[in-house]
Amino acid sequence: MKSVFLIPLLFLTVLAFGQKPTLKMKYSEQLTVFVFIQNLSENHPENVFKTAFQKSKYNTENYRNKISEFDKLSIDYSYQFEEFPYGSKAPMQTRDILKKNLIETDNLNDFRLRSIGLVPIKTLNDLAALILYFTPIYNELIYTPNKEKFEKQVIEITDYANDHHIEGFFQTGLSFYHSVWDQSIPFQIAFYPLPDSDYFTAQAFCNNFVSAIQTNLKDYKDLLSVMMHEIFHIIYNEQSLEMKIKIDKDFKENKSKYSNYAYQLLNELLATALGNGYVYEQLEGELDQNDWYYHQYIDLMARKIYPVVKNYITEKKSIDKNFIDTYINLYETNFPNWINESDNIMTYRYVISEDEKDFNTINQLFRYRSSAEYENEITERSIEKMQKTPLTKIIIVSNKNLEKLRLIKSKFKELTNWKFTSDQDFTYKILLADKSQLIIINTVKKDLKKLIQSIK
Repeated sequence: MKSVFLIPLLFLTVLAFGQKPTLKMKYSEQLTVFVFIQNLSENHPENVFKTAFQKSKYNTENYRNKISEFDKLSIDYSYQFEEFPYGSKAPMQTRDILKKNLIETDNLNDFRLRSIGLVPIKTLNDLAALILYFTPIYNELIYTPNKEKFEKQVIEITDYANDHHIEGFFQTGLSFYHSVWDQSIPFQIAFYPLPDSDYFTAQAFCNNFVSAIQTNLKDYKDLLSVMMHEIFHIIYNEQSLEMKIKIDKDFKENKSKYSNYAYQLLNELLATALGNGYVYEQLEGELDQNDWYYHQYIDLMARKIYPVVKNYITEKKSIDKNFIDTYINLYETNFPNWINESDNIMTYRYVISEDEKDFNTINQLFRYRSSAEYENEITERSIEKMQKTPLTKIIIVSNKNLEKLRLIKSKFKELTNWKFTSDQDFTYKILLADKSQLIIINTVKKDLKKLIQSIK
């Protein structure tokens, strides 16, 4: 059994309590093996874990069958926080809670006991058995060859974080978002090695941050700025219901037709401006001149709002109506075409189609998505459900076209004077009263991909 790191990384001042909760760094073997198996899946993109496995003696039918068993486990369930404004609080995902429990328990038996009820017991037992089965393989192929470098990195990251007072950035986030953190709940940070790689990964959920770090990493400012980026998502998520409702109201009452799509961008935008902008600048002494985020809309808008964000931090102010109005104005003034650009508006999408292959086509065309929902029936009920969201609304009609188009027209007041020809291919786009785009695609002969690409 490998030794376990449990290093008090730093102490954070809490806005609500004025005391110091602990951030703990922990290498979790069982979490890392879970991630390792995920990366071996046929459906997973090429990665260093998959490469190491495919070159090894373990790349046999028996082990490949075990990976297939993992892929077939039903461990993904979720629930929404219905009282919160749509999209303002992330839904709870059972996969995340399972990962949280892997981090916070020291053996698979305790993991199973803590996780009972999240998924069926047989599924839970099968998952634990597969983690146990692949543990020696992971250790042989990945951990043991990189153990010395990785353990040295953990110590260096801890020292770097303490030397640069990372606790202050946590406090900055709490103050800016007007959020709270219960000081009795430690924030668990789990690192694991990523050999032969020129990138690291990062994810945060519940009270956990997880990151794979490349074994040749020497400069830790990028890692810690991305770590804080992900933690800022958690802080945003933990705003009170009252604060969420106020922000939602301020966006919806703003008269600009750009306010809805500006709102959709908010969560990722602020985490980028704070983490990749402010935290990086404080660590390095100057702003990062490289891309802050790989999605151009977030990257460009984060840079535009950054001076405002930095001013609020300097003045110890929390996000308020004035900030929101300023942000929307910056969006409208600098990027007036964004609400008509498919790569932007399709990031937040609700698609109704009775041909489920259409969902794959849209996912291939627009790989980046922040929010996405899919419905496979065009009915009054499905359209009404769609109308309750602020997402871009895409309805694809491919059979009983006249009947379905008439139904769609009857459900949107903006379509009162709309005229269509049901036996011809067409696309139609209109901005609705809720400031989301409605896109109707009528398919008769043309391929869906070409129709989508023709949308203006």
